[in-house]
Amino acid sequence: MKNICIIGSGSWGCALAIHASKMGHNVKIWSFSQEEADLINKEKKCKFLPMAEMPDNIYCTVDMKEAVEGSDIILHVTPSKFFRETLKKYKEYITNQPVIICSKGFELESLSTLSDVAKGEIPNVKIGAFSGPSHAEEVSVGTPTAIVIASKYYDVQYLIQDTLMNENMRIYTSSDIQGVELGGALKNIIAFCAGIAAELNLGDNTFAALISRGLTEISRLGVAMGGEHNTFYGLSGLGDLIVTCLSEHSRNRKAGKCIGKGLTLEETKKEVGMTIESVDNIEVAHKLAQKYNIEMPIVETVYDVLYDNLSPREAVLKLMTREKKCE
Repeated sequence: MKNICIIGSGSWGCALAIHASKMGHNVKIWSFSQEEADLINKEKKCKFLPMAEMPDNIYCTVDMKEAVEGSDIILHVTPSKFFRETLKKYKEYITNQPVIICSKGFELESLSTLSDVAKGEIPNVKIGAFSGPSHAEEVSVGTPTAIVIASKYYDVQYLIQDTLMNENMRIYTSSDIQGVELGGALKNIIAFCAGIAAELNLGDNTFAALISRGLTEISRLGVAMGGEHNTFYGLSGLGDLIVTCLSEHSRNRKAGKCIGKGLTLEETKKEVGMTIESVDNIEVAHKLAQKYNIEMPIVETVYDVLYDNLSPREAVLKLMTREKKCE
C-alpha cells in the first residue's frame, strides 16, 4: 500500500485517484478549488465525471503542504499551462518521492516539454511521464486500458508499474520519456483536426489518411527533438492518437467540431468548458516545426485555420492539392 499525492482535481486526476484507491492505496488530491474539494470529500463526486463515485480512501485538500507531505509518489495532473506555477508551489515539500507527469502538453513560452520544465525546477528529483490511450471517463469505471510509464530511472518505472498495474490497467515501461511526452502532446493537434473532419462529414478514408499522415508528422518532429522512432508507434503515440481522434470523450475532438461548425476560438473554449490542450499545442508545434525545419503540413494548415482565418473546407482543399510527394 502506498500513499499517493495527486496534484489536480480534474477528470484525469480524479480517475487516477479512483483507480489507485480501489487498489488499496491511500490517496490525497490537491485542488485549487474548495468547491471541488468539498464535492469530493462530502458527496464523493467529481464534477467532471458524473458517472463515477469517489471511494472513501480519497481525501481532497486545497493545502499543498498537506497533500504532498508523507506521500510516496506524486502524480502531477494539471493543465500544461499551469504546470510550472503549480510545481513551484509544492517543490519545497518534495523529499525523495518521484514526480510523475500525467499532463500532456508543452510550456508555450519556452516551447519546452513538461519534463524539461520539471528538470529545471526540481533538478534533483526523479521524473517520469505516464501516458497512453486513457480517457478519464473509462478509467474511472474500470474499463481496461494500457499505458506507458517512461523514466530514465528504472526504479521509477518499476515503482509505478507495481503500484498502479492491475487487471484494468496494464502498464508498460519505457526509458524514452521525451518520445512518450511528445506523442501525448502532439496527438492532441491531430484529434482537433479529426473533430473538424467529423463536423464536415468527411468519411472513413479521410480519418485514416489524417491519422496516418498525422502520425508521420508527429514522429518526424518527435525524432528531431530526441524521441525514439518506435515510441511514436506504441501506446503513447499511435494508441493515444487513435482514441483521441475517434472518441466522443475527447475534448480536443469536440473543440475541432466546434471550429468546424464555424464557432470562434473563444466560443469554442466556452462550449468545451475544460482546458483544450490542442489549442496551445498547435501554436507550439508550429513554432517547433520552424525551429527544427520539419515539414508539418497538417499542423501548418490547422494553425492557419485558428490564427489566419482559413476556413475548414479551404484547409482540406489546401492539404489535398499540395505538390506531389513520395510517401
